[in-house]
Amino acid sequence: MNGSFFQPSAFLMMGIPGLEALHHWISIPFCALYLIALLGNCMILFIIKKTQSLHEPMYYFLAMLAVTDLGLVLCTLPTTLGIFWFNMRRIGFDACLTQMYFIHILSFIESSVLLAMAIDRFIAISHPLRHSSILTKTTVIKIGLAIIVRGMVSLLPIPFLLKRLTYCRKTELSHSFCFHPDIMNLACADIKVNVFYGMIILLSTVGMDFIFIVLSYILIIKTVISLATKEECLKALNTCVSHICAVLVFFIPMIGLSMTHRFGKNLPPLVNTLVAYTYLIIPPALNPIIYSIKSSHIREALLRALWRKRESNR
Repeated sequence: MNGSFFQPSAFLMMGIPGLEALHHWISIPFCALYLIALLGNCMILFIIKKTQSLHEPMYYFLAMLAVTDLGLVLCTLPTTLGIFWFNMRRIGFDACLTQMYFIHILSFIESSVLLAMAIDRFIAISHPLRHSSILTKTTVIKIGLAIIVRGMVSLLPIPFLLKRLTYCRKTELSHSFCFHPDIMNLACADIKVNVFYGMIILLSTVGMDFIFIVLSYILIIKTVISLATKEECLKALNTCVSHICAVLVFFIPMIGLSMTHRFGKNLPPLVNTLVAYTYLIIPPALNPIIYSIKSSHIREALLRALWRKRESNR
């Protein structure tokens, strides 16, 4: 480029490499997952809103998780299905940065919400009599606002760091959505600042969230061990099963995606693509199922709602 500044007007997104001819068929399971995620999370929000007994900190945080999952689904659905159905690969530069910003914000928010849920479980098990007085409705709202502000502020420099770079003529992304390392690697300029800032933010937010979640469960296990009977231990741990599943479903693909982007240069493109889809689509689809199956209060409220609907239709 002879030192001249070049910024592409648009990027070209990628579907599933090597399987372009099968995109229409591949779209079927993607549509099913998106539908499950949309309906499942809307159902969780509806049940929590309509059931007075679920107006507790645990379910307020679950509602935050459902809203975050809906946001992630709505961020990636248009571009993913646009490629599979209509081969619409082009996305404007600014539109790509906007999508990337919201995907990363929502991912950071989900991580923070999972931490808040872990702390909620610790307080509920360690101080059951003071739980409602410690985590009041006002406190939960403040925690929610702090989580949003933290995500927005920490990631605000990322789009500007990308806009300052000069890019090569290659404009093809690795995914059907915009991801910071993916855009950054298309630059012809020095990206050390982007890499350093990205790592610092990732470690100081999602990394710290994961560490504090693990510490919360260490404290929970210590508390549970001190309980008098085996039945009390099992009952206390059973309230954490759904949350543990949600944590694993979120963090394992996220760590996998970070590793493949930073150290998986020699991996087949298909592996990177599948890990990315697992990270962004599977958790929003599985979380409502996990909580509907494992949480007796959600399950009972859902059955009551279905029963009332059935009775009203008679």
